[in-house]
Amino acid sequence: MPRVSKAIDKVEFGLLSPDEIRDMSVARIVTADTYDEDGYPFEKGLMDPRLGVIDPGLRCRTCGKRSGVCPGHFGRIELARPVIHVGFARTVYSLLRATCGKCGRIMLSEDKLERYREKLRKSAGLASAWEDYSKRIVRRAYKRDECPHCGAEQEKINFEKPTSYHEGDKRLTPSDVRRRLEEIPDSDVRLLGIDPKVARPEWMVLTVLPVPPVTVRPSITLETGVRSEDDLTHKLVDVIRINQRLSENLEAGAPHLIIEDLWELLQYHVTTFFTNEVSGIPPARHRSGRNLRTLAQRLKGKEGRFRGNLSGKRVDFSARTVISPDPRISINEIGVPEYIARNLTLPVQVTKYNIEEARNLIRRGPEIHPGATSLKSPDGSRFDLRYADREELAKMIEPGYEIERHLKDGDVVLFNRQPSLHRMSIMAHEVKVMPGQTFRLNLAVCPPYNADFDGDEMNLHLPQSKEAQAEARTLMKVQEQILSPRFGAPIIGGIQDHITGLYLLTQRGFSLSREEAQQILASTGEDIDLPEPSGVEDGEEYWYGKEIFSLFLPDDLDLTYKANICDRGGECYECDKWTDEQCEIDARVVIEGGELKEGVIDSSSYEALADCKVLDRIIKEHGTDEAREFLDQTTKLAIAVIQEFGFTTSLSDVKIPEEAEEQIKDVLEDAKEKVQDLIEIYERGELEQLPGRTLRETLEMRIMELLAETRDKSGEIAEEHLGLENNAVIMARTGARGSMLNLTQMTGVVGQQSVRGERPSRGYKGRALSHFKPGDLSGEAKGFARSSYKDGLEPTEFFFHAMGGREGLVDTAVRTAQSGYMQRRLINALQDLRVEHDGTVRDDHGNIVQFEYGDDYVDPARSDKGKAVNVDQIIKEVVEE
Repeated sequence: MPRVSKAIDKVEFGLLSPDEIRDMSVARIVTADTYDEDGYPFEKGLMDPRLGVIDPGLRCRTCGKRSGVCPGHFGRIELARPVIHVGFARTVYSLLRATCGKCGRIMLSEDKLERYREKLRKSAGLASAWEDYSKRIVRRAYKRDECPHCGAEQEKINFEKPTSYHEGDKRLTPSDVRRRLEEIPDSDVRLLGIDPKVARPEWMVLTVLPVPPVTVRPSITLETGVRSEDDLTHKLVDVIRINQRLSENLEAGAPHLIIEDLWELLQYHVTTFFTNEVSGIPPARHRSGRNLRTLAQRLKGKEGRFRGNLSGKRVDFSARTVISPDPRISINEIGVPEYIARNLTLPVQVTKYNIEEARNLIRRGPEIHPGATSLKSPDGSRFDLRYADREELAKMIEPGYEIERHLKDGDVVLFNRQPSLHRMSIMAHEVKVMPGQTFRLNLAVCPPYNADFDGDEMNLHLPQSKEAQAEARTLMKVQEQILSPRFGAPIIGGIQDHITGLYLLTQRGFSLSREEAQQILASTGEDIDLPEPSGVEDGEEYWYGKEIFSLFLPDDLDLTYKANICDRGGECYECDKWTDEQCEIDARVVIEGGELKEGVIDSSSYEALADCKVLDRIIKEHGTDEAREFLDQTTKLAIAVIQEFGFTTSLSDVKIPEEAEEQIKDVLEDAKEKVQDLIEIYERGELEQLPGRTLRETLEMRIMELLAETRDKSGEIAEEHLGLENNAVIMARTGARGSMLNLTQMTGVVGQQSVRGERPSRGYKGRALSHFKPGDLSGEAKGFARSSYKDGLEPTEFFFHAMGGREGLVDTAVRTAQSGYMQRRLINALQDLRVEHDGTVRDDHGNIVQFEYGDDYVDPARSDKGKAVNVDQIIKEVVEE
C-alpha cells in the first residue's frame, strides 16, 4: 500500500466541554485514598489501575499494556458545585461586561453587530482582525446602561482577583456566572472572539474536573519503603476531600454560610491545582512548607517543560569540565582528557578496509585508550565488551558489524561556553587526547567564547552520524569563524602576551643571534629556514626581528597603516601627511611584498575584536587555511620571544621620580584650594547657575569637572616619566592589556569616586561617612581619593572606593540579566523573519517587511567592517591579473 504524506494545514485550540471530559474519562474518581495496606491502588481512587500503570509487572486495566508502554488515561471528578477556571477569569469578566444579564445578547444594536459580522467576513477570519474587533466590541458594549435588545437595566460588574465577580452589591456565584454565559447565542459568541465550534463561554466555568493520568504524576518509593506522591496528586486529594464534604453538606441541607465557605475552599483548591502562583491568595504548601509545583509551574519558565525539557535539555554524548590554556595546540584543536575520551563513544561501521583496526579496538576493550566499549551485530544483538570474550568477538566480526569506539585524535566535536550569545559560542574543534583533567584551549579562541581560565567550565558534544560530523567540519570549524558575522572583521586573534611578544620582536633595532633566531623559529613547530643574515657584528651574524616576523607573511601582502602605539592623534597618518623621515616610535607600519619594512606589530595588526589589519587582509585575500596557519605560528612565535628574552612587570614600573610626585602634590593642593573657593562662592550665593540646574547641582558639576581635570593633569605628569622602555606602558600602549588610565591611578592619583554618576552623598545625616562634619562639601568628604594605588588608600578613601566598586558589581549583574532577557525577547519576536531569494525580508505569512535586507542589501557577515564589498571591482582585478 503506497504511503500517503500529509501536511498539517492549521492547529486549532479550543476548550473541553463537560461532555468531552466525561467521554475521554475512564473512571469517576470519588475517593482521596491512593494505595491499600498491600500497596495495591484503590478502585475509584487517584491511582486507579484504569488511569494507567507505573509499577513494573502490572498491566493497565484500560488498554492492557505494561508500564512504559501504556500512555495513561484520564479520570474525572464531578464537582458538587461549579467553579471558575482561573485561567479564563479575566475573559469571563469581559464577557459578563459586554453582554446583557437577562437575554445574554451583546449590548450593541443589531445593525452595529451586523456591520461587525460583515467586517469579520471580509477579513477572512484572520486571527489578528478577530481579536481586534472583539476588543472593540467589548469596550463599546460596556458603556451601555440598558440592553438595546430587551430593554433590561444593567448594573456595573466588578472583578476581584482571582475569581470573584460582583454585580452592584450582589456577589455572582460561579453558578450565576455559568447561567449567564449559557444565555449568549453562538452568533454573538463569535463576535466576542470565541469560535463556538470549539469553545462555549460556559465551559470556562468547570462542572467536571479532568484528572490527569497516573503516568503524568507518578509516585516514587523512598529507600524506607514509604511512597511519596506527586504534587498534583496531593492537590487532587484536597479537591476530592472538599468536594466530598460540600456534597455531603448539600445533601444534609446545611446552613448557607457553611455551604458558601466550602464552595470557596473548593474554588481555592481547583485554582491552585491549575496554578500555584495566583496573586491575592496564599500558595498551597507541602507539609514541609515547600510550595507545590502544580500544572502552570510545570510548564512555564526556564525550568518548565518547554524551555527545560524540550527547547534545551540534558543530552547523551556530552562532557563538561573546567578549561585551561594550551598555547601549543592549533586554534582548530581541543585538548580532551583521556578519561573523557574513554567515556565518549562513536559508532563505526566495520568494512573490509577497517576490519583489522576494528579487531584491535575490540581486543583493547573499554579500559585501554583507544579501544571500544560495545559491538553490535547485523541482527541487532549487542555485546558489552566489559564482560564478553574479546578475542572470540574480534575473530568473529565481519563487514556489517558496528562497534562503539573511544573518542580519538582527529574526531570532530562541538565545543560550547554558556551563555551562548552569538554563533561563535559553539564551534567545531578537532580532538587531541591529552593527559590531565581539563579541556585544553588555544588562547586565541578565548574572545568569541568570552572564556578565561579562572574556573570557567565548557561543554563538549560529540556528533554521532557522518552527516553531522561533515556538517560540523564544513560550517562550524573554528577557522571558518575567524571573521565575525556581526561586522565582517576578525573576532579570533592574538591576545595579551601574543601582542607584547610580537611588539618586542618587531621593535626597531631588535636583533637576534643565529641560535636565538633558530630557537624561536623551532618553537613554531614548522621547518623554516633562516633567510640571509641582516648583518654581521663582531664576527657574529644577526637577524632583525622584523625579518623573522616577515617569514610568516604572504609574499604578496602590501599594507600601510598606523599602529595603536602611536599617541599623536592625526598629526601624520590620519591626515594623509606621511613624512619621509622615519616615525620616532616606529608607529608607521609599512609592509611591502610580504616584508615588514617599517613599524611594529601591535593590537592594530593582530588583536581579536580590534581593527586588526594584517590578519583581516590575510583571511580576505588568502582564505581561512592560511589565516589559521598564520595565527597558529605567530602566536607560538610571540610566546617563544617572551620566554627567550623575558618580559615582566613589577612595582618599579609604577615608580616615578620624586620631582614628579611633588608636581602631582602641587596639582592636588591647587585643586583643593579651587574646590574650597567654589564652595565659598556657592555659600555666598554668587555662583553662576547653569541652565536647567539648581545652584547645588551646578556646584556639584563644577567640582566634578575640576577634580576630573586634576586627575588628568596628574596622569599627564606621570606619563611624562613613564616611557616606552617601561613594560607596563608597553602593555597599555600596544593594546595588550590595561590602559594609561590604569597606570595614572597606580602612579599618580585614583581620583573622584562616583555613585549613580554623582559624588557620594548618602550614608549618614548630612554626610557620606561619619569621619566628616555634617554639610562638608570638600573633595575629601565627598569621595575624592588623592592617594595612588601604589601608595595605598586612606581608610576614608577606601570606603568611598568600595561604594563605587559595589555599584559597578551590582550594575554588571543587573545589566547581564536585562540584556539576556532583551535578547531572548528579540529572538522570539524576529524568529519568523527570513531573507527570500529575491532579497526581500518576509514573515511567515509572506508579508514583505523590508524590500532590501538591512535596507542596504549588505550581509554584515560578508561585508568589510560593515562596508559593502565591491564584487565587480574584485572580479575586474582578478581578470586583469
